[in-house]
Amino acid sequence: MSKLLRIGVLASGGGTNLQAIIDRCQDGSLAAEITVVIANNPGAGALERAGNAGIPTLCINHRDFSRREDFDSAVVEALQDAGVDLVVLAGFMRIITPTFIAAFPERVINIHPALLPAFPGLHVQQQALDYGARFSGCTVHFVDGGVDTGPIIIQAVVPVLPEDTAEALAARILEQEHRIYPRAIQLIAEGRVSVDGRRVIISPACPATPKALVNPATEG
Repeated sequence: MSKLLRIGVLASGGGTNLQAIIDRCQDGSLAAEITVVIANNPGAGALERAGNAGIPTLCINHRDFSRREDFDSAVVEALQDAGVDLVVLAGFMRIITPTFIAAFPERVINIHPALLPAFPGLHVQQQALDYGARFSGCTVHFVDGGVDTGPIIIQAVVPVLPEDTAEALAARILEQEHRIYPRAIQLIAEGRVSVDGRRVIISPACPATPKALVNPATEG
């Protein structure tokens, strides 16, 4: 049996993306093991999800640190103690510092509920609606220290419907997040991902969607 990719997950909230990763690890479709789940929020539902799955958990409350770098150093130490190969941000509502990036170069990934580089930051579904975008989606990317600026690994696209609210659009995007985040981790576990400048190279290449997507449709 090949060695499993050891991942550490950082979360701040309910942990639905964490649950999708746990499920894929348990059903054998993801060649990874979660060695620790760390939350910066004592009330994070992600801690309960991890505990239910028998995964070690740790709460490192950012409010206990006066400097962001000191908080990051504490998290880095915990991840290193857990022997992680890859750091997975799953609803982790903190901007990480160069201290973190230096400890795990090109080994930190994040998922963002928009089609980067469009709509970085917060409240992105409402941003898409306000802008009149016809498509939205989600992006898994490497973290480079900026706000949602790292090289893109995989994206999924969903249509923006005329009746959409921010909540309805977010729910449709979240379904795709649960699909592509484990897929991105699996590609890394298989050793198929490398970074060349801003481009992420997947080798051997995965087939792309053959057809263009149009919204509203040009045909009935």
